[in-house]
Amino acid sequence: MFKKLFVLILVFYSSVTFAETIKTDVLVIGNGPGAVAAALQSARSKLKTVLLTKGSWMPAFQSKEMMMVTDFHNLPSGIWGEFRKQVHQFYKTKQGYDTTYTAPLQFEAFAGAGILKKIADTTTRLTLKLNAPYTAIEKDGTGWEITYTQNGKTNYIKTKTLIDATDGSELVKMAGASLPPALTYNDNLYRTSIVAGDNLAIPVNIGGKGVDPSQMYFIPMSSLVVKNADNLFVTENVLQNKTDLPVQMAIGQGAGTMAAYCAFFKTTTKNLKVRAIQGELLDFKGYLLPFDDINPRDHYFRAIQQIAATGLIKGVINKLNSDQTQYLFMPDSAVYTAEIKPVFTEIYSRAFLWFNNTQPGLKFTTGNLLSFISEITLTDPEGFQHTMQKEWIGKYKFKSDFDLNHQITRREFAILANQYLNPFARTVDLSGRMIN
Repeated sequence: MFKKLFVLILVFYSSVTFAETIKTDVLVIGNGPGAVAAALQSARSKLKTVLLTKGSWMPAFQSKEMMMVTDFHNLPSGIWGEFRKQVHQFYKTKQGYDTTYTAPLQFEAFAGAGILKKIADTTTRLTLKLNAPYTAIEKDGTGWEITYTQNGKTNYIKTKTLIDATDGSELVKMAGASLPPALTYNDNLYRTSIVAGDNLAIPVNIGGKGVDPSQMYFIPMSSLVVKNADNLFVTENVLQNKTDLPVQMAIGQGAGTMAAYCAFFKTTTKNLKVRAIQGELLDFKGYLLPFDDINPRDHYFRAIQQIAATGLIKGVINKLNSDQTQYLFMPDSAVYTAEIKPVFTEIYSRAFLWFNNTQPGLKFTTGNLLSFISEITLTDPEGFQHTMQKEWIGKYKFKSDFDLNHQITRREFAILANQYLNPFARTVDLSGRMIN
């Protein structure tokens, strides 16, 4: 009798005394919208995810203050787009509330926090640890171990990958690691874009030289990767404007995608595969480049994003006034041989010979593209032309008539090049350099 009682007391004492150790694939620490977006994305990528916060749920969003987002009408990217849609649904019965596509997004701060909490609560593989301040961080193999307290008890989380979404990037500093430096843009960094937005204005090292304005419309993967600490990602140091809600969410979603990749493939940040990660982001309706003139509901939206990320077709800046610019794809404009030749010759070994033999004119034609595709894919040219003639309008819904001498548009080029050449599949490193 006494022996059984002693065992019961010992079991009870052990359950309330010993620390809990949780094992997870991805751990996100922070209590802002970027942290939430990161946790949502990694969980939706089918990785076990924990979101840990020092305090309550999004304390900065618990007031009745009205928030307004005036930009990003044409960029409902990923989780930000989902949030925007749910805000419209929440307020649609409120008299006088404008839910038109071009209207600024307005919502009470606490309502926005509640919407994100509802999304988080219904996301599988996501565990929330609120009011759980962290006290220590240690390397654990290629992963991390975090010490935190909750309800007066010290506990631990072992994670394969860690996202520091705290103000001031506290965890990076606690780990003795270095934040990613201000970016020095090179000509190919756009190929690694993980976040797209309206003139992001991120810190940039221009080395005394002018910067192409288009470089301010994306954030590359390298800006979220802590280089001297494996499997540690950071979000908040990238932003200059901490109230830019769409960009916060986009950065979080990008970090969540990369962390999920490392955890799923049991690898480290030294082995990030740019195209695989960008492909996952596109699967979840994220954007790589923010074209104002391409409808996200366009059936070939992904094809255009992928071709733009290779550099075959680059965005064009349109300055509206002193304060506003647009980043345009210009889908109906002609494709110029000079813009696509460098990238084609960079990717395909036989491209140099094709250009020398064919000598295409100033503007690239439908016939030029079909000939190039036949050369690279070793397809019978006549048979391929016959197929394209049948599918030009029936399958692809192109507005122009099929004509080999037609000056091919940027949209037509992107769709066909993506379909038959798939240059997006070519490996690139974090600097945007092609690796053949």
